[in-house]
Amino acid sequence: MALEDIRNFRIEKINKLKEGGMFAYPIQSLRDTEISQVLENWEEFEKKGSDSTLAGRIMALRGQGALIFIEIADGTGKIQALLKKDTLGEVVIKLFEETADLGDFVEVAGTFLVTKRGEKTLEVKKWRMLAKTLRPLPEKWEGLKDEEEQMRRRYLHTLSDPEVKNRFIKRSKLISEIRKFLDEANYLEVETPILQSLYGGASAMPFTTHYNALDSDYYLRISPELYLKRLLVGGYPKVYEISRNFRNEGIDVTHSPEFTMLEFYAAYESAKDQREFVEKLIKNLVFKATGEHSFVFNEEKIDVSKNFAVVSYFDLFKKYAGIEKPQNLTEEAAKKEAVRLGIPLEAGDTLPKILDNIYKKMCRGKIIEPTFIIDYPVSYLPLAKRKEDDESLVDAFQLVIAGTEIVKAFSELNDPLDQRSRFENQEKSKKLGDKEAQTLDEEFLEALEHGMPPSAGVGIGIDRLFMLLSNNHNIRDVILFPTLKKRG
Repeated sequence: MALEDIRNFRIEKINKLKEGGMFAYPIQSLRDTEISQVLENWEEFEKKGSDSTLAGRIMALRGQGALIFIEIADGTGKIQALLKKDTLGEVVIKLFEETADLGDFVEVAGTFLVTKRGEKTLEVKKWRMLAKTLRPLPEKWEGLKDEEEQMRRRYLHTLSDPEVKNRFIKRSKLISEIRKFLDEANYLEVETPILQSLYGGASAMPFTTHYNALDSDYYLRISPELYLKRLLVGGYPKVYEISRNFRNEGIDVTHSPEFTMLEFYAAYESAKDQREFVEKLIKNLVFKATGEHSFVFNEEKIDVSKNFAVVSYFDLFKKYAGIEKPQNLTEEAAKKEAVRLGIPLEAGDTLPKILDNIYKKMCRGKIIEPTFIIDYPVSYLPLAKRKEDDESLVDAFQLVIAGTEIVKAFSELNDPLDQRSRFENQEKSKKLGDKEAQTLDEEFLEALEHGMPPSAGVGIGIDRLFMLLSNNHNIRDVILFPTLKKRG
């Protein structure tokens, strides 16, 4: 039967319900207990004697006439219910038989028993329709087999596939564990603006919108960093935010234009302090997610029980790309190396951009065990503090696991003069064609001039981290409603 015919047929059933004196969409359910409570306390409910009222979606339906069995699910559990003609009467059971379909939400009241087959069951004395569905459940709809349709209609995907539903429950629990870990370490959760008059805190292109009330262009944030650091200036010693960020960039297996980040900052700490803290956090989350000190990703067992490895950024080029001293390369020489390695070049690519592309193509994917990468050039991270023993490098690290960048962190630059100089260099790069160069932010510089204590900050990609811990290989599979192209 065509979908439109199904809809029309079910609309007729709404009218039939009305004729039978029943609303198809009543305001309130009279449910007095959840299905999970019944199953967990079965003996108590079975002996109760008085009626209990359950509600849920019909997930299975069989039988007709004198006996009808249904299975209902309310999100906490599922249970069988038995409708008997002898109990309900011919008119009431006939109304159910003629109007109820798989997917409908119903309310059923009665007492509990165990059938001859050993099935825990509610014997129904009363029933009501709570919400009449006009479309069939997913397993009856062939279009849901398409992966893009699964993401576009995630509500049907989670309904029809318990594994997918549980994946997102685990994601929410992981975020709760993150909050718990940070709260116990005396970090304060805060909120910063999503609409910003000037974007900053990362190297990325923003989404632009127009603020009618202010008659000004604004930007969806690419990072909360510059606002969180303002709070360090304002006397908050430890802050964090789990934020939705937006970057106007390409979509691939590890990039989504809208994504979730954790950023946290601590006064009087350095990148080394945060490296130790991040290692503890990751180990804790792996154990909470798996019950073990390891997890499997892409058929590789990743062990987090040992101390994480630490390597220099430039050493990776020698090991994986055959470049002896990348720190000494000129832009022209770096371009030749890129060509040799088959890495495409684009107009406006700066030396740091070319080296970063070489690293991403030749090095990062080969790093499987948890590894901190340190000693980045100053030009890479314009918000990071220089190392005291080598001012050409910044005191920073990234954490890579299974070829995926999970964490970026550094000792925060709190020298307002150096910060201004770095911003000015970013402006020059932007004029030369680097669309992801950062913007000079006078208000942030003003805040720095009021004084920010020595501090360290960390950014963790929640989506990528959960990809690893759930053994999923596309970021869209761990985002409930990922960004998709409009239907044509």
